Amino acid sequence: MAPITTPFGARSTAEEVVAGCSLSGRRIIVTGAASGIGIETARALALTGAEVTLAVRNLTAGAETAASLAASTGNPNIRAVHLDLSVLASVSAFVADWHGPLHVLVNNAGVMALPELQHTPEGYELQFATNHLGHFALALGLRPALAAAGAARIVSVSSSAHLRSPVVFDDIHFARRPYLPILAYAQSKTANMLFAVAANARWQVDGITANALHPGGIPTNLQRHTGGMKTPPERRKTPQQGAATSALLATSPPLEGVGGRYFEDCNEALVASPGETTHGVAPYALDSDDAKRLWEASLNMLRGRA
Repeated sequence: MAPITTPFGARSTAEEVVAGCSLSGRRIIVTGAASGIGIETARALALTGAEVTLAVRNLTAGAETAASLAASTGNPNIRAVHLDLSVLASVSAFVADWHGPLHVLVNNAGVMALPELQHTPEGYELQFATNHLGHFALALGLRPALAAAGAARIVSVSSSAHLRSPVVFDDIHFARRPYLPILAYAQSKTANMLFAVAANARWQVDGITANALHPGGIPTNLQRHTGGMKTPPERRKTPQQGAATSALLATSPPLEGVGGRYFEDCNEALVASPGETTHGVAPYALDSDDAKRLWEASLNMLRGRA
């Protein structure tokens, strides 16, 4: 099967990707939409006329962002709602408060390379819990709303960091192996991709498709624990460029019905060469058996049986 290509590339912006696209009457959620590429993803989607919900941990910052986006896009249908993905009760409250169909869920929020090993009250490693498990619980809870939309999309923001580690099923939460911040992050980004593979396979019957993406190297607060951006200047993107692939997967008409794939620079990624750490997709991140295994492991975590 030939990889999917589009007219857009690494330097395209989210606004360019959505130009001419009308999503009036559609409802969209973007997690982590009060900072970084989340703001620019929400801005581009608001320009389509969609109703956009900013799911944010800091509600004050979220409300300020919503007001700013409404003013800059002319779209009054933007609101901020509290969501802390590391707290399962917060995810449940968000889901309970959602009513009606949901056309697009952009799982954008994330934390990166926390310097010390941290766990949630349930005992789950914090990067895995925030980046994967919280989004897994959110999508699971919103499945009826996504199904009600008829042809809904899930966009899972992963990273080229996934090339550094598969999901280590025997010790996801670093109970026995040494904690390395970047490996914990890498594992969670692989999990983002495996979730998209599994959700797409399981939920296509409801008209729901799911894809994952690497946004590129964008200087944001995400790198606050790593000493700043390590990507060479010539390969860095602006937040507007970093949001482009998310906007593409959320809106592009040719991608309707397409799922279970991984994109970068607005095109489907090729399989990475051995030892590659910046481009392409690792075969283990698209492995259907691992996707099923992660799904079951995640369900067990939600039941408190990690």
